[in-house]
Amino acid sequence: MGSDAAREMRRWKPRGGVRGERAAAEREGGRSRAMAAPARSLMAERGAAEARAEREKEGQWPRITVVTAVCNGAKYIEDTMQSILGQRYPNLEYVVVDGGSTDGTAEIIRRYEKELSWWISEPDKGVYDALNKGFARSTGEVMGWLNASDQLHNHGLFVVGSVFAAFGEVEWITGRPTKFNPAGMTMEVMQLPRWSRERFLAGANKYIQQESTFWRRRLWDRAGGRVGTTSRAAGDFELWVRMFRHAQLYPVDALIGGYRIHKDALSGSNIEDYNQACEEIVERELRARPGRSGARVFRGITRTLEGIPKVRGLWQRGVVRNLYRLPGRDWPPRIVDEGDGWVMRK
Repeated sequence: MGSDAAREMRRWKPRGGVRGERAAAEREGGRSRAMAAPARSLMAERGAAEARAEREKEGQWPRITVVTAVCNGAKYIEDTMQSILGQRYPNLEYVVVDGGSTDGTAEIIRRYEKELSWWISEPDKGVYDALNKGFARSTGEVMGWLNASDQLHNHGLFVVGSVFAAFGEVEWITGRPTKFNPAGMTMEVMQLPRWSRERFLAGANKYIQQESTFWRRRLWDRAGGRVGTTSRAAGDFELWVRMFRHAQLYPVDALIGGYRIHKDALSGSNIEDYNQACEEIVERELRARPGRSGARVFRGITRTLEGIPKVRGLWQRGVVRNLYRLPGRDWPPRIVDEGDGWVMRK
């Protein structure tokens, strides 16, 4: 448009001078008011439809409870919380239990309190006591916890939710074990493990990565509905022993969560104490539930050979590792996504 035409447009007035301007404004206002009601109605309908869609979306995904227990964990707690909340899983119940931190942890949690289902900051009796406190307030159909320095992988909760939605018979799952460095970057993705109860009790592989493990509430209830508090660092292992009494552990070929390696990590701070605690838990289980003769015999041989260095190495490499790796009918199938959704594969 040329400059003369533009000036002409700016000078244009409705006919009738000021009265004409007022009349035109009133007519325009009338049209605006007449249009406003249906516009508001349309927006309300659209908002209601979106709300219905959101509710339906939530209904399609099982409710997942994640609990984080923390005490003086200001260094990493925000990374942990963001790895959970940032996924925008549509049916999440996230609970944080702080043990009365004095390093600013509670202030970090408070910044996210509108996105939390519940949180509290008060003294407790340790991490497993705090977890039990959080789970006691939970309602999710699927459950798990994430320690205050660890992280979930992108879409990890969607992996969990979709697997449990696809297989009603599956009661607990674990993904590929992974590790993060102190900066939170993925540094190792390991092979997908396989487990059976008998091999687990025999000692073939005691390391089920807790950060990648989730279970149904009905299994939690049958296994006692609590995390054991007698061990400082092996409460997860003791829970796995109880869960194995009732259900198979299904491996999922996907990334769910990972363990951050750092000097203050609980079980990593003294791996020998952790392993000893695991051994004591298994021994109690075998004494309380006779009949696991294969596991008893295997563990007896392992203990005998522990004192013979050269033979011990051959036993570990040739027998124990094979016990863990050799396929068998006691293994549950792997759960994999082949492009059209989750399927089970032997």
